[in-house]
Amino acid sequence: MINRLRELRTARGWSQGELAQRLGVSRQTVNAIETEKYDPSLPLAFNIAELFTLAIEDIFRPNGSGAAPVAARPPDRGFID
Repeated sequence: MINRLRELRTARGWSQGELAQRLGVSRQTVNAIETEKYDPSLPLAFNIAELFTLAIEDIFRPNGSGAAPVAARPPDRGFID
């Protein structure tokens, strides 16, 4: 999962340790999320979004290896049943 956590953290002038303390996690967890070695749990993602007052999808997005996109409806071919 691609994320903007490092960008958002540094814009506020916070160290990884400071962010970790605000979130109630270890500095190593923050580092693992920033380096995309670990995807946060859903509750942690919500906490991160709340802390930065952003929607989760404004911070995190799939990296293309997730579920396949939903297929669009096939075009109408004008056949009569």
